[in-house]
Amino acid sequence: MGDLRISQAPKTLREIALERVRTAILEFRFPPGARLTERDLCEQLGVSRSVVREVLRHLETEGLVQTIPHHGPIVAKLDRDAAAQIYEIRGLLEASAAHSAAEHADADAVGKMGIAMADIESAYAAGNHRAVLAATTRFYETMFLCGGKSVAWEMVQRLNGRISRLRAMTIASSGRHVTGPAQMRKIFDAIARHDPPAAAMACREHVARAADIARKLLSEQPED
Repeated sequence: MGDLRISQAPKTLREIALERVRTAILEFRFPPGARLTERDLCEQLGVSRSVVREVLRHLETEGLVQTIPHHGPIVAKLDRDAAAQIYEIRGLLEASAAHSAAEHADADAVGKMGIAMADIESAYAAGNHRAVLAATTRFYETMFLCGGKSVAWEMVQRLNGRISRLRAMTIASSGRHVTGPAQMRKIFDAIARHDPPAAAMACREHVARAADIARKLLSEQPED
């Protein structure tokens, strides 16, 4: 008889509900400013109020939900100043991680990033933005960890909800299906040929371009 061991624990109801609400926010099915009522979420998800409350609390720590006094939880609005700070942090952390990855990445790490890179390109070509986000996260996780930047990756993870939300917005912009994977390919190629300065520069250019797109898109949103 073959190996019957379960390699990964099954997801809890809370984890499934969390993923679904987070995805709905990232895909703008719950737009910025939308009210998130417990009763409606319970009906849509088929879970108890206690599970919904846990999900909303968790998403609040990710910066995707905010609670308005006397109004309740809403989908957090995208703030231009906060977005600028997030991109600034990304530029610093990702450039450092890319530089270190180009110095230390072994064949296994380069192979994993190569697979993620191919998945990014195919997902962009298919217009599958959810797959783009997933493959991009895998790429960056490998880049940070193979370069020995585990603490920096933890910092990125704390911002991941807001980073993913901004990324979801920019990858859907006009022409990003061409420029996005091309810029990511420059990062990967520099790491694969072990060129730290080029890898860091490619990261800075990629983040700067994404920041410019986000700034333009956010400036077009109506003020409160």
